[in-house]
This record gives sequence, structure tokens and C-alpha cells, in this order.
Amino acid sequence: MFIKQLYTNGLSEAAYFIESEGEAAVIDPLRDIEEYLLLAKERNATIKYIFETHFHADFVSGHIDLSKTTSAPIIYGPTSETRFKATVAKDGEVFNIGKLQITVLHTPGHTIESTCYLLKDENAQDHAIFTGDTLFVGDVGRPDLIGGDTTKEEMAVMLYESLQQKILPLADHVIIYPAHGPGSSSGKNIGSATQSTIGEQKQTNYALQQDSREAFVKVVTEGLAAAPGYFPLNVKTNKEGYDSIDTLLQNGLTELPVKEFKEHIAHDAVVIDTRNASVFSNGFIPGSIFIGLEGKFAEWAGSLLPFDKPLILVTDKGQEKETITRLAGVGFSKIQGYLKGGFEAWQNAGEKIDLIIEVEADELAMDIPFDENLVVVDVRKEVEYADGHVKEAVNIPLGNMVDPASMADIEDTDNLYLYCGSGFRSVIAASLLKRQGIHNLRNVVGGWDKIKSESEIKTEKDASVLN
Repeated sequence: MFIKQLYTNGLSEAAYFIESEGEAAVIDPLRDIEEYLLLAKERNATIKYIFETHFHADFVSGHIDLSKTTSAPIIYGPTSETRFKATVAKDGEVFNIGKLQITVLHTPGHTIESTCYLLKDENAQDHAIFTGDTLFVGDVGRPDLIGGDTTKEEMAVMLYESLQQKILPLADHVIIYPAHGPGSSSGKNIGSATQSTIGEQKQTNYALQQDSREAFVKVVTEGLAAAPGYFPLNVKTNKEGYDSIDTLLQNGLTELPVKEFKEHIAHDAVVIDTRNASVFSNGFIPGSIFIGLEGKFAEWAGSLLPFDKPLILVTDKGQEKETITRLAGVGFSKIQGYLKGGFEAWQNAGEKIDLIIEVEADELAMDIPFDENLVVVDVRKEVEYADGHVKEAVNIPLGNMVDPASMADIEDTDNLYLYCGSGFRSVIAASLLKRQGIHNLRNVVGGWDKIKSESEIKTEKDASVLN
């Protein structure tokens, strides 16, 4: 028996490759299927089944491309409906992979069709359960993403029953393999580990420790942050199908010389710059939106970029394919090419550039008492802001900045100082504000982490800077 978790930090997503006796299954594959094909080749195995735990909202699955390449059927749980060929399994149905068995456990609650897959080993003993978004390490799946007439409370009741009847009766030693780890928006407070056991979760998972259905429903439905706006589109794409990743790569890997790049801009294409944050700040094409590959690129792209407009790219050399693949992974399909020669080619052509002024945390502390027009903007999430922030800072979470109305209270005379947790999100925010015509701004290098550090060093002198 061979099991490999294929974890992608940028999406906080875990796919799985299972193999026995030359037969393999893939669970919840990502859009880029090369890794699964390589694993099958290394294991001298044939991919026999592709299992999906549910219709994913936070990424576009690779199920369709993988099925076309391998001829393996796509398996969904009960109640699933798709516009492409798929097998809708019955609750309790068993699939054989070599000497292993995978049993379908319908576990509605996160979504109606949510399904877990119980793996029995060569001795027909329960070994592991692939829980999708039903059960995470330290958390359970959100019950509020389905939309429609079904309330989050009704979904939470389903989730409670699924956990109590299908998952918690399993032996304590059974390994839990979830679809997501920390940072995923599919849960409320997912733990740092990417696997656990039934026994460990009974002891430590707050949701599983509730003593009644009513208590469970209350605790899992309160304090839920707004879901990213691209989630419904990804669900629709996963249900209905999509263009091959090869087609998207063919279009997206088109080299665009400076002149053609400018023509695309003139025709309303959006420029996405994926270079490092500090490099971008030192010079970029006016109107570019920065989302660096070093951060949670796909999640921010899905939350902030328009799906209905063509995208053109500025990347470091050699990162064009990765950028396109990761954009495709959250549903973008209108990628028209990238700037040939990168930003250097734009500079060498004598084209206009823009930049972001960066300041250190101690400079912010010195400027606050003396600049009556200074406005500090904290672009972190509300919960981060509540834990501590610069005194009198305005909280405008980055996810809200795609709407120009979020900056309605900013005056032309305001001197904006932006910060986030570490300095990455604030550069994204600065690029969005500049795109909206707001240029009187500065980015605080190192963000809140550096601000706290600087203030601790100068506690008495700058104590008033912090709440």
C-alpha cells in the first residue's frame, strides 16, 4: 500500500495518490495533473479511479483533464449532478484498488454531495479516511457556502449527523486525511497539521467536543468570515467543465513585445505583475495589479481580479507557466500572454513606470505626531485588526479594496500609510489604490510585525502609537 499526500501551500489544499498492486486512485486532484501522471509512471501503476469529495469552491479541480488523459472514471458521491460524464456512487459502495478497498461514505453538511472515502488495507482493516471538507485537523467544514434556500443551520445539522453516524464511530487509530490545511477559507480555524487520527480529533477538535447537536450547530455557524467572491464560479466550473489546461497554456504563453502589450492594455486588458513585492515596489507598469507568487497567489487572484476581462502578465523569467497554471487553478481562462523580456524590456523601451514609496516602521512612528493629514490604513482582516493595531488606524481589509467605494472616505489631501501583517498584502493594496487613481501613499516595510518590534524597542517614547 502506497499513500502520498500532495500538499499545495498556496491553496492550502491536499490531494492524494493511493496505489496497490499497480492500480492507483487520485483524490481531489488539482488543475495541474503532471504530478499525478509522474507518480503513476514512477510506481508503474495505472490510475484506475479519480475520486472527488465534493464540488470544490476554492479551486478548479483537475478531474476532467486527468480523466481525459488516463480514461479513469470520475467518482462523485450521492446526489451529485454534472454536465460531463461521471459516476455517481451509492452510499456504502466499494471500489477496489489492487488489494485495497475504498468505501463511499456520504457525509452531507459542508455541501449536499460531500463524501468521505474510507480506505481498508490489504487485511480489510480500516486504515484511513479521506474527509474532504467534512472534517479537518482541529475544525470541520463550513456549513454556509452552499447558498440557495438551505440555511447554514440546516447544513450544520446535516454535518453533525454525518460526523456522528459515519466518522466518529471509526476506531481511534484511523488516519484522517483532509482536503485542506491551515489558511484555507473552507474552514474557520483549521489546525497547523495536515493529517491526524480519529482519536486525536475526538480529544482536540472543538467542534467534536460539543455535548449536543444544538451546541455543535451554534459553535460551527458563529464567527464565519465572508467567503471569497470567486467561490461560486469555481463550484460552477467544477460541475460544468472547462477548457483543457493545455489550451490555456498555449494562449497564456504567447510572447507579447512591448508594442503589442500596450495594445492589449488599450483594449482593457488587466496587467498582473507576479514578481517579488520589493522588486515590484521599485518599479512597475502604471496600472498593474501586484500579486506576487511568493504569497497566497491563487487565493488573492481569485478574490481581487476580474474573471470577465483579459489578463496579461509580467513575471520573472521562467515563471510564466507557473503563473498561468495557478491562475487556471482558480478559474481564470482569459490569459492572453506575457510581456516578452519582462519589466526590463518595458524600461528599455523608455515607457513610463510607477513605484511605491516604502518607509520603515520607525519612520511611521515619527511621522504620526507631526502630520495632520496622515491616515494609517490597516489592510489586514478584521480579526487581525482586533488583536492589535496602530492607534486610530482605519481598517480596510484587502479583500474589500476591489470595490472603489471602500475608499470613499479617503480625501485627496490624505497622506496614506499602508500596512498589513508582514508587508505583502499592503503592496497588493497599494497597487489597487494606484490603479484607482490614489497615489499619495506609502507602504510600511515589514508591516505589523515590524511595527510591534520597533514599538517594543521604544516603548516609552512611542507607546502612544499602539492601541
